[in-house]
Amino acid sequence: MVIESSRPIAQVARELGMNEGTLANWVNRYRKDHVGDEPPLTVSERARLRELERENRELRMKAEFLGKATASSPRSIGELQV
Repeated sequence: MVIESSRPIAQVARELGMNEGTLANWVNRYRKDHVGDEPPLTVSERARLRELERENRELRMKAEFLGKATASSPRSIGELQV
């Protein structure tokens, strides 16, 4: 269902009533064993992949920045010493 319909693993796992991690392992194993069987990406799929990779990089940078900003700020007003 994941391979043939390109549906998210989490969605299929919920529908089947199984652990998402287990299904992800099975899908990854299938893809590894059948690497040459999958059709190549279309031009629009490649463009979408590049867009998602760029968005992922931006979100990781924002998360890293926010993590550093949070780590350097006081945790609560009670910790402030005047």
